[in-house]
Amino acid sequence: MRRRFVVLWAVLLVGLLAPMPALAQENGARPAGATLRIGLQQQIDSLNPFLGYTLASTDIFRAIYPTLTTYSPDDFSVMPELAESWAPSPDKLTWTFRIRPGVKWTDGQPVTARDAAYTYNRMMTDPAASTANGNFVENFANVTAPDDATLVIQTKTPQATMLAIDAPIVPEHVWSKIADVANFANDQMPLVGSGPFTLTGYRPEQDVTLTANPDFWRGAPKVSAVQFIQFKNSDAAVQALRKGDVDVVQKLTPAQFNALAGQADIKQVKGQGRRFFEMILNPGATNSENAPIGTGHPALKDVRVRQAIDRAIDRQVLVDRVLGSYGQIGGGYLPPIFADFHWTPPQPRTFDPAAANRMLDEAGYARGADGIRRTPQGEPLNFDFVLHGDESMDAQVGEYVKRWLADLGINVELQPVSDNQLNDRTTAGDFDMVISGWSANPDPDYVLRLQTCGARPDPAGGGTNDTFLCDQQYDDFYNQQLAEFDAAKRVDLVKQAQARFYDQAAGLILFYQNSLEAYRSDRYTGFTQQPNTEGVITGQQGYWGYYGAQPTEAAMNGSSGTDYTGVAWVLGGVVVLVGVVVALVVVRRRATADTRE
Repeated sequence: MRRRFVVLWAVLLVGLLAPMPALAQENGARPAGATLRIGLQQQIDSLNPFLGYTLASTDIFRAIYPTLTTYSPDDFSVMPELAESWAPSPDKLTWTFRIRPGVKWTDGQPVTARDAAYTYNRMMTDPAASTANGNFVENFANVTAPDDATLVIQTKTPQATMLAIDAPIVPEHVWSKIADVANFANDQMPLVGSGPFTLTGYRPEQDVTLTANPDFWRGAPKVSAVQFIQFKNSDAAVQALRKGDVDVVQKLTPAQFNALAGQADIKQVKGQGRRFFEMILNPGATNSENAPIGTGHPALKDVRVRQAIDRAIDRQVLVDRVLGSYGQIGGGYLPPIFADFHWTPPQPRTFDPAAANRMLDEAGYARGADGIRRTPQGEPLNFDFVLHGDESMDAQVGEYVKRWLADLGINVELQPVSDNQLNDRTTAGDFDMVISGWSANPDPDYVLRLQTCGARPDPAGGGTNDTFLCDQQYDDFYNQQLAEFDAAKRVDLVKQAQARFYDQAAGLILFYQNSLEAYRSDRYTGFTQQPNTEGVITGQQGYWGYYGAQPTEAAMNGSSGTDYTGVAWVLGGVVVLVGVVVALVVVRRRATADTRE
């Protein structure tokens, strides 16, 4: 009863409390003119481009730092960015990039090939600098800049991903003075970049302000600034959108999205997502030196048990009831938005509890007197299932899975924890089952590598592993696709790698959710969606959504709701003004399942 009262009180408070004025801090002040305000519900793990890899962080990096190439807003095809042209050697071991002339850093210094060479060499030689994007340079043998306009990259073996190096390039004259990348917050404003926006304000857990760069080589943005305003949940963000206090809201639940239908001055956007929603079954976590780590249940080392669990999950029910039909059932590792690489199991493990029970019987996991199955050694199949405590989607999936596995004689204890606790436990292998998920890139190499033996954490805990899978056959497919330049042959190898991953059942892809967004059409129009059919505004592979936003007269005149510059949203929809600015902590750990890039 007390919990119901607290929830009711929170709902009433959201509707009745008048927002408090913004904190009077110059660093977070909104610039004059048309400021595009984004309701952010994602973790910014770091402003350091060598360390940060959550969706929120990479969104910011793409707006302020250059990359050699980028992805077309139309169809994800590769297009020039800082590099205006390129040419490989006949043996595909040497790549020469011609750097675009006339591009400048925001402090007036020219952007040259030497900046790119410095960035990649720093990633190759400094372990901390390889935290977020080290996979892009693992195969690099040598990187040089013979002159300001020429970048030469030599690889150890042919590398098919040379036009998909999605690592931010930093100014050498700034970063060469940073001795300790691992502990550098990169929070001295304004940051030196060269993109369409410059990072000019940051207050942890409150807001991030990007100011338009008038000297951007493609032309200045049409907005004066983009401000990301931090919300702890989508209920509070939707309330702010209705009031006109933010202009764009992402990560809407199906119920929220449906409730906004027909609302005046609000336009809905439903796009195919780049993410997969995954349940990891601990296959026996080991580190990079093959030493066992973590607390995973020994039964989950048996692929037959993992496959049986997969047969007990009704993905269609999850799509219909958890996603409200805004998504597709999971199967292959790569989402269907990337049609060339998407793979559908020809013989999927469809929902069949009877078959799952037979598989466990045949594997020797008999039921005890209490109905719980046991290993041949007598250990009961009691699994913990670690979930994000503040994610309603996790809670719903957890309840379904617990009920379905109970029918198999497997007891599941749901363990909702904080994001940081989930990160720590996942990285350490301290789980039986855990919710995970990543956003895939148009080139699949980044997420494919997450399942390799080489991605496992080192003894110190570093690494960007996903499932702790270490399978030589999968690694062989991965290495072959990386070296294959024939597009059709590479697609085939990527699909073979997905088939092997599916067979091992260490990561069960449950579904691919649609991206549900909404924006204030009375204030902004002309958002560039990527791709141009069923595309999204936020979380793109590039800066197109913010760069293309066109303010209306109301936005230009500054007509808006409350300035939420200093407002944080916490406790299930209660509006709380944060009076203490928390120091930025550079977090070198896995990003959470709902925020990882």
